[in-house]
Amino acid sequence: MAVTTVKTRTRARDRAGQAPARQEAKRAALPLGTILRGDCIESMRSLPDASIDMIFADPPYNLQLGGDLNRPDGSHVDAVTDQWDHFDSFAAYDRFTREWLTEARRILKPDGSLWVIGSYHNIFRVGAMMQDMGFWILNDIVWRKSNPMPNFRGTRFTNAHETMIWASMGEKARYTFNYRAMKTLNDELQMRSDWVLPICSGPERIRRNGVKAHPTQKPEALLYRVMLATTNKGDVVLDPFFGTGTTGAVAKRLGREWIGCEREEDYISVANERIESALPLDESALTTMQSPRSAPKVAFGQLVEAGLIPPGTKVFDKKRRWTATVRADGSLAHEKQVGSIHGLGKDLQGAPSCNGWTFWHMENEGEIKPIDAARQLYLLATED
Repeated sequence: MAVTTVKTRTRARDRAGQAPARQEAKRAALPLGTILRGDCIESMRSLPDASIDMIFADPPYNLQLGGDLNRPDGSHVDAVTDQWDHFDSFAAYDRFTREWLTEARRILKPDGSLWVIGSYHNIFRVGAMMQDMGFWILNDIVWRKSNPMPNFRGTRFTNAHETMIWASMGEKARYTFNYRAMKTLNDELQMRSDWVLPICSGPERIRRNGVKAHPTQKPEALLYRVMLATTNKGDVVLDPFFGTGTTGAVAKRLGREWIGCEREEDYISVANERIESALPLDESALTTMQSPRSAPKVAFGQLVEAGLIPPGTKVFDKKRRWTATVRADGSLAHEKQVGSIHGLGKDLQGAPSCNGWTFWHMENEGEIKPIDAARQLYLLATED
Protein backbone atom coordinates (compact mmCIF):
# COMPACT_ATOMS: atom_id res chain seq x y z
CA MET A 1 0.00 0.00 0.00
CA ALA A 2 2.80 2.38 0.89
CA VAL A 3 4.57 1.63 -2.38
CA THR A 4 1.39 2.39 -4.36
CA THR A 5 1.04 5.73 -2.59
CA VAL A 6 4.62 6.71 -3.39
CA LYS A 7 4.16 5.81 -7.05
CA THR A 8 0.91 7.79 -7.24
CA ARG A 9 2.55 10.83 -5.71
CA THR A 10 5.52 10.48 -8.06
CA ARG A 11 3.22 10.39 -11.08
CA ALA A 12 1.38 13.41 -9.72
CA ARG A 13 4.68 15.29 -9.41
CA ASP A 14 5.61 14.25 -12.94
CA ARG A 15 2.29 15.54 -14.28
CA ALA A 16 2.71 18.81 -12.41
CA GLY A 17 6.18 19.23 -13.83
CA GLN A 18 5.02 18.48 -17.36
CA ALA A 19 2.05 20.87 -17.30
CA PRO A 20 4.10 24.07 -17.78
CA ALA A 21 6.12 22.34 -20.50
CA ARG A 22 2.94 21.34 -22.34
CA GLN A 23 1.62 24.88 -22.09
CA GLU A 24 4.88 26.25 -23.47
CA ALA A 25 4.72 23.77 -26.34
CA LYS A 26 1.15 24.86 -27.14
CA ARG A 27 2.14 28.52 -27.00
CA ALA A 28 5.10 27.87 -29.31
CA ALA A 29 2.72 26.30 -31.81
CA LEU A 30 0.47 29.37 -31.90
CA PRO A 31 0.74 31.79 -34.86
CA LEU A 32 1.09 34.84 -32.57
CA GLY A 33 0.80 38.22 -34.20
CA THR A 34 -0.70 36.68 -37.33
CA ILE A 35 -3.94 37.09 -39.26
CA LEU A 36 -5.14 33.65 -40.37
CA ARG A 37 -6.67 34.06 -43.81
CA GLY A 38 -9.92 32.35 -44.71
CA ASP A 39 -12.94 30.96 -42.91
CA CYS A 40 -12.70 31.53 -39.16
CA ILE A 41 -14.00 28.07 -38.26
CA GLU A 42 -11.33 26.34 -40.34
CA SER A 43 -8.67 28.69 -38.97
CA MET A 44 -9.68 28.01 -35.38
CA ARG A 45 -9.53 24.27 -36.04
CA SER A 46 -5.82 24.65 -36.73
CA LEU A 47 -5.14 25.91 -33.18
CA PRO A 48 -4.23 23.63 -30.23
CA ASP A 49 -6.74 22.72 -27.53
CA ALA A 50 -6.81 24.94 -24.42
CA SER A 51 -4.26 27.43 -25.76
CA ILE A 52 -6.09 30.78 -25.76
CA ASP A 53 -6.61 33.06 -22.75
CA MET A 54 -9.43 35.20 -24.10
CA ILE A 55 -11.59 35.42 -27.22
CA PHE A 56 -13.24 38.62 -28.33
CA ALA A 57 -15.81 37.92 -31.02
CA ASP A 58 -17.65 40.48 -33.12
CA PRO A 59 -19.56 38.08 -35.39
CA PRO A 60 -21.88 38.99 -38.25
CA TYR A 61 -25.05 40.51 -36.82
CA ASN A 62 -27.34 38.98 -39.47
CA LEU A 63 -29.09 42.32 -39.84
CA GLN A 64 -31.38 41.12 -42.64
CA LEU A 65 -31.45 44.60 -44.11
CA GLY A 66 -33.49 45.21 -47.22
CA GLY A 67 -33.18 48.20 -49.54
CA ASP A 68 -31.14 51.35 -49.14
CA LEU A 69 -31.22 53.63 -46.12
CA ASN A 70 -31.13 57.38 -46.70
CA ARG A 71 -30.94 60.42 -44.46
CA PRO A 72 -33.69 63.08 -44.59
CA ASP A 73 -31.47 65.13 -46.93
CA GLY A 74 -31.36 62.20 -49.35
CA SER A 75 -27.74 61.20 -48.68
CA HIS A 76 -26.98 57.50 -48.43
CA VAL A 77 -26.23 55.85 -45.08
CA ASP A 78 -23.29 53.42 -45.00
CA ALA A 79 -24.95 50.37 -43.48
CA VAL A 80 -23.95 46.72 -43.19
CA THR A 81 -24.80 45.44 -46.67
CA ASP A 82 -21.74 43.23 -47.17
CA GLN A 83 -22.08 39.63 -48.26
CA TRP A 84 -20.45 38.36 -45.05
CA ASP A 85 -23.52 39.50 -43.09
CA HIS A 86 -26.02 37.66 -45.29
CA PHE A 87 -27.49 34.33 -44.19
CA ASP A 88 -30.31 32.48 -45.91
CA SER A 89 -32.23 31.84 -42.70
CA PHE A 90 -32.03 31.95 -38.94
CA ALA A 91 -31.28 28.23 -39.04
CA ALA A 92 -28.24 28.89 -41.26
CA TYR A 93 -27.03 31.62 -38.90
CA ASP A 94 -27.50 29.32 -35.91
CA ARG A 95 -25.47 26.54 -37.56
CA PHE A 96 -22.66 28.98 -38.26
CA THR A 97 -22.78 30.32 -34.68
CA ARG A 98 -22.76 26.86 -33.14
CA GLU A 99 -19.72 25.84 -35.19
CA TRP A 100 -17.53 28.78 -34.28
CA LEU A 101 -18.61 28.63 -30.63
CA THR A 102 -17.67 24.92 -30.55
CA GLU A 103 -14.16 25.77 -31.71
CA ALA A 104 -13.96 28.68 -29.29
CA ARG A 105 -14.76 26.36 -26.40
CA ARG A 106 -12.15 23.85 -27.53
CA ILE A 107 -9.27 26.32 -27.83
CA LEU A 108 -10.00 28.37 -24.70
CA LYS A 109 -8.03 27.50 -21.57
CA PRO A 110 -10.06 26.24 -18.57
CA ASP A 111 -9.59 29.65 -16.94
CA GLY A 112 -10.13 31.57 -20.18
CA SER A 113 -13.10 33.74 -21.05
CA LEU A 114 -15.22 34.66 -24.05
CA TRP A 115 -16.60 38.05 -25.06
CA VAL A 116 -19.24 38.34 -27.77
CA ILE A 117 -20.66 41.65 -28.97
CA GLY A 118 -23.87 42.00 -30.93
CA SER A 119 -27.13 43.82 -31.48
CA TYR A 120 -30.73 42.82 -30.84
CA HIS A 121 -30.64 40.99 -34.19
CA ASN A 122 -28.32 38.25 -32.96
CA ILE A 123 -27.08 38.58 -29.37
CA PHE A 124 -29.98 36.69 -27.76
CA ARG A 125 -29.57 33.74 -30.12
CA VAL A 126 -25.83 33.67 -29.47
CA GLY A 127 -26.28 33.97 -25.70
CA ALA A 128 -28.74 31.06 -25.55
CA MET A 129 -26.32 28.85 -27.50
CA MET A 130 -23.46 29.82 -25.21
CA GLN A 131 -25.46 28.72 -22.18
CA ASP A 132 -26.52 25.47 -23.89
CA MET A 133 -22.83 24.70 -24.58
CA GLY A 134 -21.74 25.17 -20.96
CA PHE A 135 -20.43 28.72 -20.95
CA TRP A 136 -21.31 30.63 -17.77
CA ILE A 137 -22.43 34.22 -18.33
CA LEU A 138 -20.64 36.56 -15.93
CA ASN A 139 -22.03 39.88 -17.18
CA ASP A 140 -23.91 41.40 -20.04
CA ILE A 141 -22.32 44.75 -20.72
CA VAL A 142 -24.35 47.47 -22.39
CA TRP A 143 -22.20 49.66 -24.61
CA ARG A 144 -24.24 52.86 -24.72
CA LYS A 145 -23.15 54.96 -27.66
CA SER A 146 -22.81 58.61 -26.77
CA ASN A 147 -23.25 59.57 -30.44
CA PRO A 148 -25.53 56.96 -32.06
CA MET A 149 -26.86 57.22 -35.59
CA PRO A 150 -30.47 58.53 -35.51
CA ASN A 151 -33.43 56.49 -36.70
CA PHE A 152 -33.99 58.42 -39.92
CA ARG A 153 -37.30 56.77 -40.78
CA GLY A 154 -38.80 57.65 -37.39
CA THR A 155 -40.45 54.25 -37.13
CA ARG A 156 -38.97 53.13 -33.80
CA PHE A 157 -36.51 54.08 -31.05
CA THR A 158 -32.98 55.02 -32.01
CA ASN A 159 -30.64 52.05 -31.59
CA ALA A 160 -28.23 53.60 -29.13
CA HIS A 161 -26.50 50.55 -27.65
CA GLU A 162 -24.96 47.18 -28.33
CA THR A 163 -24.67 44.28 -25.90
CA MET A 164 -21.54 42.36 -24.93
CA ILE A 165 -21.72 38.99 -23.19
CA TRP A 166 -18.76 38.06 -21.00
CA ALA A 167 -18.61 34.40 -20.06
CA SER A 168 -16.32 31.91 -18.35
CA MET A 169 -15.91 28.25 -19.30
CA GLY A 170 -18.34 27.08 -16.62
CA GLU A 171 -20.11 27.92 -13.38
CA LYS A 172 -17.13 26.88 -11.23
CA ALA A 173 -14.41 27.92 -13.67
CA ARG A 174 -11.74 30.41 -12.67
CA TYR A 175 -11.28 33.51 -14.83
CA THR A 176 -9.32 36.74 -14.89
CA PHE A 177 -10.94 39.92 -13.63
CA ASN A 178 -8.73 42.87 -12.78
CA TYR A 179 -11.22 44.50 -10.43
CA ARG A 180 -8.76 46.98 -8.98
CA ALA A 181 -7.64 48.18 -12.40
CA MET A 182 -11.26 48.79 -13.39
CA LYS A 183 -11.94 50.70 -10.19
CA THR A 184 -8.85 52.84 -10.73
CA LEU A 185 -9.88 53.48 -14.33
CA ASN A 186 -13.28 54.65 -13.06
CA ASP A 187 -12.03 57.24 -10.51
CA GLU A 188 -12.13 54.76 -7.60
CA LEU A 189 -15.75 53.77 -8.21
CA GLN A 190 -16.80 50.24 -9.07
CA MET A 191 -17.03 49.84 -12.84
CA ARG A 192 -20.65 49.37 -13.85
CA SER A 193 -22.07 47.18 -16.59
CA ASP A 194 -23.20 50.15 -18.70
CA TRP A 195 -20.31 51.72 -20.57
CA VAL A 196 -20.81 55.09 -22.24
CA LEU A 197 -18.35 55.35 -25.11
CA PRO A 198 -18.59 57.09 -28.50
CA ILE A 199 -18.82 55.13 -31.71
CA CYS A 200 -15.74 55.00 -33.88
CA SER A 201 -15.46 58.32 -35.73
CA GLY A 202 -13.02 61.09 -36.65
CA PRO A 203 -9.37 60.14 -37.17
CA GLU A 204 -9.90 56.70 -35.62
CA ARG A 205 -12.45 55.74 -38.29
CA ILE A 206 -10.43 54.13 -41.08
CA ARG A 207 -11.46 55.12 -44.58
CA ARG A 208 -10.32 54.12 -48.02
CA ASN A 209 -11.06 56.51 -50.88
CA GLY A 210 -13.42 58.44 -48.62
CA VAL A 211 -15.47 55.33 -47.74
CA LYS A 212 -15.51 53.48 -44.42
CA ALA A 213 -13.06 50.60 -44.58
CA HIS A 214 -15.39 48.55 -42.36
CA PRO A 215 -19.05 49.30 -41.55
CA THR A 216 -18.89 48.12 -37.92
CA GLN A 217 -15.38 49.17 -36.81
CA LYS A 218 -15.30 49.15 -33.00
CA PRO A 219 -13.67 51.98 -31.02
CA GLU A 220 -10.31 51.15 -29.48
CA ALA A 221 -11.55 52.42 -26.09
CA LEU A 222 -14.02 49.53 -25.97
CA LEU A 223 -11.38 46.86 -26.57
CA TYR A 224 -8.97 48.64 -24.22
CA ARG A 225 -11.42 48.27 -21.35
CA VAL A 226 -12.27 44.66 -22.19
CA MET A 227 -8.61 43.62 -22.34
CA LEU A 228 -7.50 45.60 -19.31
CA ALA A 229 -10.33 44.05 -17.29
CA THR A 230 -10.03 40.39 -18.26
CA THR A 231 -6.49 39.67 -19.46
CA ASN A 232 -2.96 40.07 -18.17
CA LYS A 233 0.25 41.09 -19.87
CA GLY A 234 1.44 38.35 -22.22
CA ASP A 235 -1.98 36.65 -22.46
CA VAL A 236 -3.08 35.42 -25.88
CA VAL A 237 -6.21 37.07 -27.31
CA LEU A 238 -7.99 35.63 -30.33
CA ASP A 239 -10.42 37.56 -32.53
CA PRO A 240 -12.20 35.22 -34.96
CA PHE A 241 -13.79 38.14 -36.84
CA PHE A 242 -10.76 40.39 -37.02
CA GLY A 243 -11.99 42.98 -39.50
CA THR A 244 -9.69 46.00 -39.61
CA GLY A 245 -7.70 44.87 -36.58
CA THR A 246 -8.96 46.85 -33.59
CA THR A 247 -8.26 43.88 -31.32
CA GLY A 248 -4.71 43.48 -32.62
CA ALA A 249 -3.89 47.18 -32.33
CA VAL A 250 -5.12 47.38 -28.72
CA ALA A 251 -3.42 44.10 -27.79
CA LYS A 252 -0.13 45.48 -29.08
CA ARG A 253 -0.56 48.64 -27.02
CA LEU A 254 -1.31 46.66 -23.86
CA GLY A 255 1.41 44.05 -24.20
CA ARG A 256 -0.94 41.17 -25.03
CA GLU A 257 -0.37 38.62 -27.78
CA TRP A 258 -2.98 38.39 -30.52
CA ILE A 259 -4.22 36.13 -33.30
CA GLY A 260 -6.82 37.16 -35.86
CA CYS A 261 -9.03 35.29 -38.31
CA GLU A 262 -10.27 37.14 -41.39
CA ARG A 263 -11.37 36.13 -44.88
CA GLU A 264 -11.74 39.55 -46.54
CA GLU A 265 -8.45 40.59 -48.14
CA ASP A 266 -9.29 44.29 -48.03
CA TYR A 267 -9.74 44.13 -44.26
CA ILE A 268 -6.53 42.15 -43.83
CA SER A 269 -4.56 44.81 -45.71
CA VAL A 270 -6.00 47.59 -43.53
CA ALA A 271 -5.45 45.62 -40.31
CA ASN A 272 -1.80 44.84 -41.04
CA GLU A 273 -1.07 48.47 -41.81
CA ARG A 274 -2.92 49.64 -38.71
CA ILE A 275 -1.22 47.23 -36.30
CA GLU A 276 2.18 47.97 -37.75
CA SER A 277 1.76 51.64 -36.82
CA ALA A 278 0.33 50.99 -33.31
CA LEU A 279 2.73 51.98 -30.56
CA PRO A 280 2.94 49.76 -27.44
CA LEU A 281 2.72 51.43 -24.04
CA ASP A 282 5.96 51.55 -22.05
CA GLU A 283 6.51 49.13 -19.21
CA SER A 284 5.57 51.46 -16.37
CA ALA A 285 2.32 52.47 -18.04
CA LEU A 286 1.34 48.83 -18.43
CA THR A 287 1.49 48.17 -14.69
CA THR A 288 -2.07 48.37 -13.41
CA MET A 289 -3.48 48.41 -9.93
CA GLN A 290 -3.81 44.87 -8.63
CA SER A 291 -6.58 43.44 -6.51
CA PRO A 292 -5.69 43.12 -2.81
CA ARG A 293 -5.85 39.33 -3.21
CA SER A 294 -3.14 39.22 -5.90
CA ALA A 295 -1.01 42.21 -4.94
CA PRO A 296 2.34 41.38 -3.32
CA LYS A 297 2.36 42.10 0.40
CA VAL A 298 4.55 45.08 1.26
CA ALA A 299 5.33 46.06 4.84
CA PHE A 300 5.73 49.74 5.62
CA GLY A 301 9.15 48.91 7.04
CA GLN A 302 10.30 47.79 3.58
CA LEU A 303 9.74 51.31 2.29
CA VAL A 304 11.76 52.66 5.21
CA GLU A 305 14.56 50.20 4.43
CA ALA A 306 14.48 51.10 0.76
CA GLY A 307 14.79 54.80 1.54
CA LEU A 308 11.48 55.72 -0.09
CA ILE A 309 10.23 56.98 3.29
CA PRO A 310 13.37 57.39 5.39
CA PRO A 311 13.41 57.58 9.20
CA GLY A 312 12.56 61.07 10.42
CA THR A 313 9.99 61.72 7.68
CA LYS A 314 6.97 63.63 8.91
CA VAL A 315 3.62 62.15 7.93
CA PHE A 316 0.18 63.58 8.61
CA ASP A 317 -3.49 62.94 7.97
CA LYS A 318 -5.17 64.75 5.10
CA LYS A 319 -6.68 67.43 7.36
CA ARG A 320 -3.36 67.80 9.24
CA ARG A 321 -4.94 67.12 12.63
CA TRP A 322 -2.08 64.82 13.61
CA THR A 323 1.57 64.65 12.61
CA ALA A 324 3.79 61.65 13.25
CA THR A 325 7.46 60.85 12.76
CA VAL A 326 8.64 57.75 10.94
CA ARG A 327 11.03 55.69 13.08
CA ALA A 328 13.79 53.38 11.92
CA ASP A 329 11.77 50.23 12.61
CA GLY A 330 8.82 51.38 10.52
CA SER A 331 6.69 52.50 13.43
CA LEU A 332 5.23 56.00 13.81
CA ALA A 333 5.51 58.28 16.84
CA HIS A 334 3.04 61.02 17.72
CA GLU A 335 3.99 62.75 20.98
CA LYS A 336 4.00 59.81 23.47
CA GLN A 337 2.00 57.44 21.28
CA VAL A 338 3.78 54.90 19.12
CA GLY A 339 2.30 52.34 16.74
CA SER A 340 2.13 50.99 13.23
CA ILE A 341 0.74 53.08 10.40
CA HIS A 342 -2.59 51.35 10.91
CA GLY A 343 -2.57 51.07 14.69
CA LEU A 344 -1.58 54.67 15.42
CA GLY A 345 -4.10 55.98 12.90
CA LYS A 346 -6.82 53.92 14.54
CA ASP A 347 -5.92 55.06 18.07
CA LEU A 348 -5.71 58.74 17.18
CA GLN A 349 -9.14 58.68 15.56
CA GLY A 350 -10.70 56.44 18.21
CA ALA A 351 -11.85 54.28 15.31
CA PRO A 352 -12.26 50.48 15.17
CA SER A 353 -9.78 50.27 12.28
CA CYS A 354 -7.68 52.40 9.95
CA ASN A 355 -6.04 51.91 6.56
CA GLY A 356 -2.76 53.64 7.25
CA TRP A 357 -1.72 53.58 3.59
CA THR A 358 -4.44 56.05 2.66
CA PHE A 359 -4.78 57.82 6.05
CA TRP A 360 -1.19 59.05 6.31
CA HIS A 361 0.20 61.55 3.80
CA MET A 362 3.60 63.10 3.19
CA GLU A 363 4.99 66.02 1.24
CA ASN A 364 7.53 65.49 -1.50
CA GLU A 365 8.84 68.33 -3.67
CA GLY A 366 5.83 70.46 -2.79
CA GLU A 367 3.30 67.73 -3.62
CA ILE A 368 1.18 66.00 -0.97
CA LYS A 369 0.41 62.33 -1.55
CA PRO A 370 -0.75 59.37 0.56
CA ILE A 371 2.08 57.09 1.60
CA ASP A 372 0.49 54.42 -0.59
CA ALA A 373 2.04 56.25 -3.55
CA ALA A 374 5.46 55.23 -2.24
CA ARG A 375 4.25 51.64 -1.97
CA GLN A 376 3.19 51.67 -5.64
CA LEU A 377 6.61 53.02 -6.62
CA TYR A 378 8.23 50.24 -4.62
CA LEU A 379 6.10 47.62 -6.39
CA LEU A 380 7.05 49.03 -9.78
CA ALA A 381 10.74 49.03 -8.88
CA THR A 382 10.73 45.46 -7.57
CA GLU A 383 8.46 43.88 -10.18
CA ASP A 384 9.96 40.91 -12.00
